[in-house]
Amino acid sequence: MSRLPVVSGRQCIKALTKAGFVVARQRGSHVVLYRDEPPAQVTVPDHRELDRGTLRSIIRQAGLTIEEFVELIE
Repeated sequence: MSRLPVVSGRQCIKALTKAGFVVARQRGSHVVLYRDEPPAQVTVPDHRELDRGTLRSIIRQAGLTIEEFVELIE
């Protein structure tokens, strides 16, 4: 199991768009992304640095593994 990287909200959003997510809307600092196949919806806070638990939850909701997410960031 690879280590969870330290990423910002914008880096996370960029990685999720590579995984097929589309930005649906934004309210304040929270951006909602969705994907049709397989269906998933994720809310990402647009902060300088995401907490580890928050990032882990986002990755889980997106249906990705940590390794897949790390590949999308790089």
